[in-house]
Amino acid sequence: MDQNAQTPYVEEPANTTTGGFASIEFAENPEPRCACILLLDTSGSMQGPPIAQLNLGLQSFKDELVSDPLAAKRVEVAIVTFGNEPVLAADFADAADFSPPQLVAGGLTPMGAAIWDALGRLAARKETYRTNGVAYYRPWVFLITDGEPTDDYRTAARAVIEGEERGAFSFYGVGVMDANMHKLTEISPPNRPPVKLDGLRFRDLFIWLSKSMRTVSHSTVGQAVALEPPGWITTQA
Repeated sequence: MDQNAQTPYVEEPANTTTGGFASIEFAENPEPRCACILLLDTSGSMQGPPIAQLNLGLQSFKDELVSDPLAAKRVEVAIVTFGNEPVLAADFADAADFSPPQLVAGGLTPMGAAIWDALGRLAARKETYRTNGVAYYRPWVFLITDGEPTDDYRTAARAVIEGEERGAFSFYGVGVMDANMHKLTEISPPNRPPVKLDGLRFRDLFIWLSKSMRTVSHSTVGQAVALEPPGWITTQA
């Protein structure tokens, strides 16, 4: 995973409302936004300790973000889970208002459909920023899976790679336990191949993610920033 430079991203405003801040949420908090959408595998193989540790990790993510007043206003989090079908488990909310859902494992792994769902929601959120005249950093799409897709994922993979090339978002893929790293590599952009979680160190992963989000949120929009190397990965197959 390339952590050396994360460049915030701003698109040209489109359909900006006269006067700006048409939405109450942006009138009350006009800070630039750093969106992060989590794509979380909740299929049946995540039952037991994996889903329990994932839930604990999400709570740590929340706690770490809100400990930073600026990040609490700038970082927005959404969660799409996939177990049988994509589910919006948490819609975009700033870190201060983000409430980690209690995830339950079950079902198959429709990863392709979940990716499409997440990318669509992210595009809609970016349009909301532009409409309200709110600047934003390059969003993050962060996928965690312990298996492999049970649906057609190839067109979704192309959308990920093309979106990354356009600078529309930064995509990160993380495999857990018996995840099919070959297929996860197909989905991930060539410049940022997937990594494997060391055991069930979800808490360490989410603390790193929160620190990364905090670092980006403290930068100036358009400025490249250096991120801390992840200490929670393993090189073992």
